[in-house]
Amino acid sequence: MGMLDEMIAAALGARGQPAPDQATQRQTDQDQFAQIAAALSALLAPRPAAAQAQTGQQNPLGGLDELFNQFKQSGLEDVFKSWIGTGQNQPISPPQLRQALGQERVNDLSRQTGAPQEDLLTQLAKYLPGVVDRLTPNGQLPNTGDLPRS
Repeated sequence: MGMLDEMIAAALGARGQPAPDQATQRQTDQDQFAQIAAALSALLAPRPAAAQAQTGQQNPLGGLDELFNQFKQSGLEDVFKSWIGTGQNQPISPPQLRQALGQERVNDLSRQTGAPQEDLLTQLAKYLPGVVDRLTPNGQLPNTGDLPRS
């Protein structure tokens, strides 16, 4: 497990073991946890140069910086900055998240994770602020050399 995956797991929180008679619920919870962890990794990992060229974005800092730029272009810069900063994290709604990420990116994440779009957006809206907060403990975006590698 890479550093980024470890940080995401920490941000999502440790999972307790349910009672044996809740095996089905435990499997559902584990599936959802895996889906959201995969989506967060896909959002925050640096994108290959080929993907950047395809979208016309040249972004040497990778996923976190690119994600910030998407929020900025969508008019949600203040929300993202609250996650980076040391104060209270502002919430984000699933429709706002769809706006920031763009429908194509939401489609890709849904396809990659196997999660329905609405469920995925709801879970990302819940966990993304905390993950970004933990990835930016000094209240600023990291330098290229500081980005965790998966």
